Amino acid sequence: MIGVYDSGYGGLTVLRHILARLPERSTCYLGDSGRAPYGGRDVHTILDFAEQAVERLFDEGCQLVVVACHTVSCVGLRHLQQRYAGPGSHRRVLGVAIPGAEVATQTSRGRIGLLATATTVGSGTYITEVAKLGPHTLVSRAAGLLAPLVEEGWEDTPIARDALRRYLADLPGIDTLLLGCTHYPLLANALADVVPEGVSVLDPAPFVAERLADWLQRHPAFDTIDPTPVHRVMCTGNPERFAAHGARFLGRPLPEVETIAEVDGRLAPRDPSEAPTGQVVR
Repeated sequence: MIGVYDSGYGGLTVLRHILARLPERSTCYLGDSGRAPYGGRDVHTILDFAEQAVERLFDEGCQLVVVACHTVSCVGLRHLQQRYAGPGSHRRVLGVAIPGAEVATQTSRGRIGLLATATTVGSGTYITEVAKLGPHTLVSRAAGLLAPLVEEGWEDTPIARDALRRYLADLPGIDTLLLGCTHYPLLANALADVVPEGVSVLDPAPFVAERLADWLQRHPAFDTIDPTPVHRVMCTGNPERFAAHGARFLGRPLPEVETIAEVDGRLAPRDPSEAPTGQVVR
C-alpha cells in the first residue's frame, strides 16, 4: 500500500495522478486538514506534525510514503528519511521537491519562477535542487493568498486573477512557472488568463507519479500489485467537509473519509461523535 501525506486537501492533486499512473496499487491518503495550513508554521512544529502523519501511515500498513506537501518536502523530508528510512529499513519516504526541480530544469530555457508558501520559499530547497541540475536561475515568490483562495472555492474568480497578477509581477522574465504548492493546480483557468505568453506553467504532480512508477520498478520489494486495490482516505479535520472539498482536488468522489486525531502525541482513529463541543476542560 502506498501512503500519501499532505497538510490538507492539496495532496489529492498528487494522488489523482498516482491513481491514474498506478491503478493496480492500493493507497492510503492522510490529509492533516485539522492543523492546516502548514506554510506559516515554524519548522519544528511542521516536523512534529510530519512525524505523526508518517507514523500513522506506517501503522496502517504502508511501507512507502509519498510526502505530497511541498512545505514538508522542502523542510522535513531529509529528517523523515533519516528517522524512518535509514540503511536496512523496510520503509521509504519520498517527496515532491526533487521531481519538481527536475521537470522545471528539463522544461526551462534558463529562468524558472516558483510560486509557493513562505516556508517552502524560505527553505531555499528549490534553489539548491535546481542548481544541482544545471545553470538555470530560479526566482521565488511566497504566495500566501493562493491556497486560502482555493480552499474557499474562489480559484476561478477575479480575486484569484488579481492576486496572481500581483505575485507574477515579482517574477519578471521567467520562461517557466513552477507551482510549488499542491493547491495551485486548481488555479489553472486563472493562470491561463494571466501568465505571460511563452511562459510554461508546470504542475509537478504528473511527473511525481511518473518518477514514483520508475522508482517502484527499481525497488520491486516495495512494489505490491493488488488484484483488488483498496483506496482509503483519512483526515484530522471534519470528514464531511473533507469529502466535499476533496472531490474538487481528486477529480472524483472520495471514499468514506476516516477521522483521526492527535492523542498523546500520536495520530489515532477517532469517531467524529467523540469530538468535544462547547467549553472543554481537561
